[in-house]
Amino acid sequence: MVMTSKERLLTALARGVPDRLPVTTHHLMRYFLDTYMGGMGELEFFDYFGLDAITWVVPHRPDTEHGEFFDPHHTTPGFLESRRIASAEWRVEAEDVPHSRYVTTRYRFVTPKGQLTMMVQSNEHTTWVSEHLIKAKHDIDLIGEFVTAPKCDVETVNRAAEAFGSRGLVRGHICCFDIFGQPGTWQDACCLVGTQRMIMETFDDPAWVHTLLKILHRRKRIFVQSLQGARYDLLELGGGDASTTVISPTIFENFVAPYDADLIATAHEAGQRIVYHTCGGMMPILETIAAMQPDAMETFTPKAMGGDVRLAEAKRRIGDKVCMIGSFDQFHSFTNCSEADTRVAVRRAFADAGEGGGFILSPSDHFFDADPKLIAAFADEARACVYGC
Repeated sequence: MVMTSKERLLTALARGVPDRLPVTTHHLMRYFLDTYMGGMGELEFFDYFGLDAITWVVPHRPDTEHGEFFDPHHTTPGFLESRRIASAEWRVEAEDVPHSRYVTTRYRFVTPKGQLTMMVQSNEHTTWVSEHLIKAKHDIDLIGEFVTAPKCDVETVNRAAEAFGSRGLVRGHICCFDIFGQPGTWQDACCLVGTQRMIMETFDDPAWVHTLLKILHRRKRIFVQSLQGARYDLLELGGGDASTTVISPTIFENFVAPYDADLIATAHEAGQRIVYHTCGGMMPILETIAAMQPDAMETFTPKAMGGDVRLAEAKRRIGDKVCMIGSFDQFHSFTNCSEADTRVAVRRAFADAGEGGGFILSPSDHFFDADPKLIAAFADEARACVYGC
């Protein structure tokens, strides 16, 4: 029986065996679509290549019972953003800063007891933090006392799910901190403090690190509890700052797993599935992540892209516990190779992780440059990877 894309992806998420190998991609970058695909939309991209589609929906709503409201100055959310939530005691002011090379914005977080500032820069590819929000340790007191906590706009999610139908998965992510953050608790903190400083503070002042993590975790938990009834198929938690390319397994076990495992359990109580996203090294913490009981894990970054994943070994170690998503080397198989090379890479991934189902082939993360002919070969070869043949 031929499955719809939604049926195929949900079967794999349940660690079942679909009709064929599900094949999709992580969120698409506007730069790629504009540069290589003539400006087409994301859903057009999936249809054009015959990929199993994913739509991203991330609407938030304010907690009006606690005096929160939409920021009237933030009317056009950016990529994977929702409208910011403000209150009488927490608002964000933006100021454009002249810069010779990058679009630069300074943000002021205004509270009754003081202000915090951060600077964000961007180019045509991506965005990064150039000045972190948390400078002095007592800065976290302002966040703990005044930060707003968004809730899920369930009605908007459900309208999107109804409209998307059987085309594929409706996907979102756990709320990030205002302006710039990541879904995971530790990862969000790294965006506010700086990854290097966070690592150092786990040795110098672990109590302070846990205090910050508890503040961010509490905010995320409020959001996760509000997901009850939302027709998401999958929600992302995690982020690259918790890979073993960046931190040790010990830091992960002590400062990452306890907070995000609780969010996963809370999401399950709200009827939601979670994928734990780890771009970078994963092999030393495969079982630790799986023990947090997400429904799926990604990205299984290959060595050639700076990761460490040995896909067949990963399948043996955790394939009976979670669905595995990703693994495809988009740097070397979407550029500067032949279509035959791309097809061989697809077959290798299917051989390494496809047995028994529970595997969704995808580029291991987003990409900016790719040859459309190679994406077509990727999609076509994956559709030919049929179970039971």
